[in-house]
Amino acid sequence: MKTTVSTSRRLVTAMLATATIASLAPGLALAQDYPTKPVRMVLPFPPGGVTDLLARALAEKLAARLGQPVIVDNRPGAGTVLASDTVARAPADGHTLLLAASSIGTAPLLYDKVNYDAIKSFAPVTQVASVVHILAVNPKLPVKNVGELLAYARQNPGKLNYGSTGMGTSTHLEMELFKNMGNAFLVHIPYKGSGPALIDMVAGQLDVMFDAWGSSGPFVKSGKLRALAVTTAQRSAALPDLPTVAESGLKGYEAMPWLGLMAPAGTPAPAIHRIHREVAEILKEPEMQEKFKTWGLDIIGNTPAEFATFLRKDIAQWDRVIKSASIKAD
Repeated sequence: MKTTVSTSRRLVTAMLATATIASLAPGLALAQDYPTKPVRMVLPFPPGGVTDLLARALAEKLAARLGQPVIVDNRPGAGTVLASDTVARAPADGHTLLLAASSIGTAPLLYDKVNYDAIKSFAPVTQVASVVHILAVNPKLPVKNVGELLAYARQNPGKLNYGSTGMGTSTHLEMELFKNMGNAFLVHIPYKGSGPALIDMVAGQLDVMFDAWGSSGPFVKSGKLRALAVTTAQRSAALPDLPTVAESGLKGYEAMPWLGLMAPAGTPAPAIHRIHREVAEILKEPEMQEKFKTWGLDIIGNTPAEFATFLRKDIAQWDRVIKSASIKAD
């Protein structure tokens, strides 16, 4: 009788082990075979800019590691919604990726008709980089740091104006957060992009502006603009001598525009982790690190889980700002 029971137990154990191996087989096979065809990296910006340069450099490196072409597909339009929606509806097989910007989380808060959910429609892969943004002023303004700017703005409510790259853009939201936390009133003047706003800043038509270092840096270097601080919680590797907004007058301030890889929700974990692993290695290469500094980007390269946690926190922060200021995109 004992022999029969023991034999039965061994049979049950063997059957369970076989079932477990069978259930893991598809994932194991994908991990070994992925990718089986070219990978498409969808980009929500037109060719030629810093983000496009990053995408193409990353695609070239990834292709060499994956053994398949990685094709950059520029899909600009609708405040990055077009590209995000394209990827949200793509097959969840690991062969379509989105090089998302932080606007993927704010767009559903700003636009009435957005068909994706930034949390539910995507699988985070890795945050590739943060975009270095600075707070800059016209040199004629009698302020040398964030504390002096806030004091001047409070003493002269409504006298100062600030430019942004458009309603609901990161530069607009960053200033609304700054105004709210700093208890200061500045008049908003939205532009269609950074270029026109910077021209007016240099000409003295604008007083203050948050902007990407990649576009405003040349004006700072030539003395036509004065950089006061970076927006991130820690100093930027690209601008180590420039203090943060938080350490130079507005404690607790943090705003981090970012770029990250995402896949459609439901993409198998082995594909997600393969892409993350390869990108993490690419980001360690000295050549890439030098390029990121030139482009005004700070490398991140976090895990899918860390990216998911950050994304929820980031969306919650901007949701509060957007509702408080009653912001709607154009």
